[in-house]
Amino acid sequence: MKHLLIAGLLATMPNFAVAQEAHTGMNHEAMMNGNGMAQMQTMATGMQMNPATEAGQSAFAAIEEIVLALVADPDTDWSKVNIPALREHLVDMELVFTDAEVQTTEVANGFQFAVTGTGKTIGSIQRMAIAHSGIMNGTGDWTFSPEKTETGVVLTVTIAAGDMDKLRALGFFGIMALGMHHQDHHWMMATGVNPHG
Repeated sequence: MKHLLIAGLLATMPNFAVAQEAHTGMNHEAMMNGNGMAQMQTMATGMQMNPATEAGQSAFAAIEEIVLALVADPDTDWSKVNIPALREHLVDMELVFTDAEVQTTEVANGFQFAVTGTGKTIGSIQRMAIAHSGIMNGTGDWTFSPEKTETGVVLTVTIAAGDMDKLRALGFFGIMALGMHHQDHHWMMATGVNPHG
């Protein structure tokens, strides 16, 4: 009797599997071979969006954005495009923000930032601080006065008395990020125009 019961259960198993496949719409046997695995991967791709948004580190992403815009523009003058110049500027930005050391001293109506570095960072500090000062000087009644040193720059920023807390909070790195001109300058560099000329 026991053997007959087991035999009966085994006989119904294929029907149960077929019914299950009909219910789910999936052929599990096919899923186990190579084509089935590919089908599962395709389904998974369709079921979820790619969550990645970053193309790489910031310098790569900045260059990629500009290269895509240049390629998409049929009027791009490729004889003037200068991606290496943009890359060098982005390297300067990276070195200043990651390698430079800053000593801050309060002065009358402002602060003085002694920015120093070693090796390639020295030139990066000088190029970045002097160029940025030329753009920001006089904005919002703030004055930027940079002086080169053997190891970097001494930047003196003077402001209205009411802005002292703001300047103290920003510090050197904060004021270097002021202004929305950076993107415009990157585009100018990439297209062969000197933004500081």
